[in-house]
This record gives sequence, C-alpha cells and structure tokens, in this order.
Amino acid sequence: MDNLFNQITSLENLFASWEEFKKGKRKKLDVSEFEKNLEDEIFRLHRDLKSKTYRHSNYTSFYITDPKLRHIHKAIVRDRIVHHAIYRVLYPIFDKGFIFDTYSCRNDKGSHKAIYRFEYFARKVSKNYSDTCFVLKCDVRRFFDSIDHGKLKELIQEKVKDVNTMWLLDDIIDSFGENRDYAMDGQISFDFLRPKGTPIGNLTSQLFANVYLDELDQYIKHVLKVKYYIRYCDDFVILSRDQDYLERTKEQVRDFLAKNLKLALHKDKVEIRKLGQGVDFLGYITVPHFRVLRAKTKKRVLKRVTEKNLPSYLGVLKHCNGYELEQKVRKIVADQVLKKEGPKS
Repeated sequence: MDNLFNQITSLENLFASWEEFKKGKRKKLDVSEFEKNLEDEIFRLHRDLKSKTYRHSNYTSFYITDPKLRHIHKAIVRDRIVHHAIYRVLYPIFDKGFIFDTYSCRNDKGSHKAIYRFEYFARKVSKNYSDTCFVLKCDVRRFFDSIDHGKLKELIQEKVKDVNTMWLLDDIIDSFGENRDYAMDGQISFDFLRPKGTPIGNLTSQLFANVYLDELDQYIKHVLKVKYYIRYCDDFVILSRDQDYLERTKEQVRDFLAKNLKLALHKDKVEIRKLGQGVDFLGYITVPHFRVLRAKTKKRVLKRVTEKNLPSYLGVLKHCNGYELEQKVRKIVADQVLKKEGPKS
C-alpha cells in the first residue's frame, strides 16, 4: 500500500492508461492533438505527478439526454489519463471489499446481470410466483451532486494510507464541487462550508460512487441483515413478502443516508409495489414470468433506431420479451436503408 503512488504515477501505468483511454476516441481533436506529442506529454505528466506540481485543470460542461437530462463535466485529456491511472491501481483494492449484489461500474457485473439477479430474487421470495412479493424501490436524490468531499475522503483513507496518493486524490476530488448555502426554517445551513459533488464524466467518479455507497450496502446487508437487496449506482431494490417490514426498512435507510452520508431519498422515486403490478428497474418492467422495456425506453428506441445503432438496441431487447418490438425496429431500419439507396432502375 505504501507503494501506491509509485504504481499510479509510473510511466508504465501512464502509458497503459493512455492505451485504455484512447479507445474509440482517437478521431476527437483534443485526443489527436495530445497523441501528436504523446511521449513528451506522458513524460511531462509523469514529472508533474512525481514532483507533486500537478494540478487538475478546469472542466468543460455540457448537457446530454440519457434519457433524462444530465449535466456532464469533461476534463482535459491529460487529466483523464490520470483518472485512468488512479482507477487501474485503486479499483481492485476497493472492489474486493464490495458486496456481491452491487452491479454498477464493476468487472463482470452491469445492468443486465442486475436484472437477472432481480428475477432470481423475485422467484425465491415469491416461491416461484406462488406467493405475494413486495418490492421496495429507492433512488438517491441528486446523488453525484450531493457526495460530501470530506466524507468521501474519510472513506477512501480507510483503505489508502499513503499520504502522496491521498494528495493526488484530494486534488481530483476538490477539482469539482459546489458549495450550497440555503436557509432551513429561517436558519442558514452550514453545509455551504463543506464542498460537495463529483462529476459524472470522470472515470474516478464511478469508483468514488461505489466507495461512498458501500457504506449503505454494508449497513443494509450486515446491520439490517437484508437478504434480497440489489444496488445499481444510486438505484436500489429490496424484496420481501412482508410489506410492513419494507416500510420499516425504508425509514431506517432514509435515516442512515441522512445521518451518515448526507444524502436523501428522492421523494417521487421511492415506492413499494407488488411484483404482480410490474416493477420498473433499470429500464425494464418486470412482472412474474415476463419482462418488457419501459414505455419511455420503447418510444426512444422506435424514434432513434438507425442502421448504425441497431445492434445496440437488439442487445437491449434480447434481455426482455421484445419480439414484436424487435420486428418493428428491424422494419424501420430496412425502410431507412431502402430510402437511402433510392429506387432501383
């Protein structure tokens, strides 16, 4: 652990980080410009890190719809290489301590495995759909914007004892954040003294998010001893045959998030539903024996499908009962191709 900083900042790790980072990006102007003087840039970055004169640059911000509006903050190329260098070394250290049933931004996990795990839990709780199964579905309000820098650093320091590595991580964490001063019941909150937020666009933010919410995972699994729990980023579900138990658990989770992580549940996205009513989780609606795309996702697929992105959408559809929708998107693309080729003479 004392050698972490040397591992992160080594030329070997920086060049390997560049190779990972550049995939699919080499045609972008800022990436191609960096690559023109690649060795000079990497050696300069190495010197700046080793001498601790490196400072994270400002971000370029923009919005994307994915499908909801998201505010993305993009770092410059050399900073993103540093993000990869940190991630390559720290991810395996933290990942081995995470619970099994957290699925976001982890090797051999992902949203589709989370969906299949949800179905497995639903079958077990409902005794193969012969009994009632209730699902508590929760969403953390403005999660990335609300991550407390001080708390995040405390959690990281439980595993990272190397002061030089913490110097670098402090710089990454403090490169972004907003201070909020707001009134509550006529009194000014002192939260504005504590910087908050981590950018969605950083690779390191994915690791930081899992480190931060691992506190919640450990509480739910080992203190509350919840058996059927799945988390994907800031969305999570708990399954049980006992609705009252889920009501109590919801309040315990709400209190824990507020007191320990300075987070709040989204008031409009917390609900307890019977599985038979259909549960909307990670883009799919799951009911006994059946799974379909949520209505908004279906509309988006029909509106946006093209020959280029068709394989991606077909990949989404293969994880649900989507035969009819598949036929529709294939026809849309076939019509697009015919129109592009024009009438045959």
